[in-house]
Formats: sequence, C-alpha cells, structure tokens
Amino acid sequence: MWTAVVVLAGCKCKGTAQPVPVEPAARASVEAETRQALQPVSAFSTIADPAARSIALFAEAGRVITHPRCTNCHPADGIPRQGMEQRLHIPRVSGGPSGHGDPGLPCASCHRESNTPVVGESLQSIPGNPKWALAPAEMAWVGRSLGHICEQLKDPQRNGGKSLTQLHHHMAEDVLVGWGWNPGPGLQPVPGTQQAFGELIQAWIDTGAHCPKP
Repeated sequence: MWTAVVVLAGCKCKGTAQPVPVEPAARASVEAETRQALQPVSAFSTIADPAARSIALFAEAGRVITHPRCTNCHPADGIPRQGMEQRLHIPRVSGGPSGHGDPGLPCASCHRESNTPVVGESLQSIPGNPKWALAPAEMAWVGRSLGHICEQLKDPQRNGGKSLTQLHHHMAEDVLVGWGWNPGPGLQPVPGTQQAFGELIQAWIDTGAHCPKP
C-alpha cells in the first residue's frame, strides 16, 4: 500500500504533462472492439487458397498484436507508451539497454510482479508482471503496419531468435503476453482469449505463415 502511494506521488509531479483524454466516441469504439471475441480457426475454413487463408488468420490474430495493450511495449525509441491513445509514458522513462529500465529507475520501481490496485482520479491500477520489460528496438511495432509486424515476427533477427514453433509457444503460453487479457482494473484487455489467439497463430503457421502486404 505504501509503495502505491509513493509511486503515485512521484508520478504526479507539478509541471508534468497530464494524460491526453480519449474522446468519448473513440473510447466507445475501442470498448466495443475489445468486447468482441476472436473468430475461431474454423471460421476461415471456407477460404480455399492456403495463402489467402493464412493471411486472413493472421489478420484476425492481428487484432491482438496491434492492440495498444501489446504495442505500447514495442516502441522504436526506447520510451514505453501508455493508454489506448499510446501517449508517452508518464513519468518520462526509458527501457535502457536491457529493456528493464535505466539503472537509476528500473521498471520494477513501479511495475511489481502483479497488478497493483491504487486509489486515484485517473489511475485505478499499476500494471505488473514478473517479466515486465520493454521489447528491444528491433522488435518495434508502434506505427508499423500489420504486414511489417508479421515479417518481423518471422525473422529470428527481429523476434528474439525464435523459430515459428518457439514463436507460437511465446504467443500462446507466455505469461507476459497473457497479461494483455488481464491488464488490471481500469485498463481495457485485448480481444478474445490467449487460447484462441494461440490457435490462430498455430493455424497461421500451419498454412504457410504468409503475411499481409506491408
């Protein structure tokens, strides 16, 4: 409890830019989207061409991959984003060389092993996970098209050295990926479930792992 209070006091300094509010119409649209379940793999069985089916499967999985809950931790400039509008992190921080923050201000200073509920005007919880970290710059997704992200995911030089089998395991079972479906009070989750997402990724791989056009 004391930690949460200290964090809030440190993050709400005078002169610090305040979060940019989301317009009601935009918020309503996002909320409607996140409530929708992911389409099952079977919904794409009528697409006869395997490459076209593969692209369609990835496009559905892309509803998770391109969601701000995921892309916020995949910037190219080392600065994490926050919120559905992807504003710069407040307070201003950097992922540092390891993705876990600078030596003087590691991510773990605020982000604990689980979500931390807090009492505040605009913040209901601080995200937390045992593996909390920023993705390396070569894995940047912010501002990238789904096609570009797809090609990155297939490239071991830009996906952490993973094979497609390892990539599926990461998507379907990794606890940090799973946090997207349980981001804490006041934060919108990504669509569907991790199981449904993992099934889409596996079906995409099984059909040749084709990518949408960048």
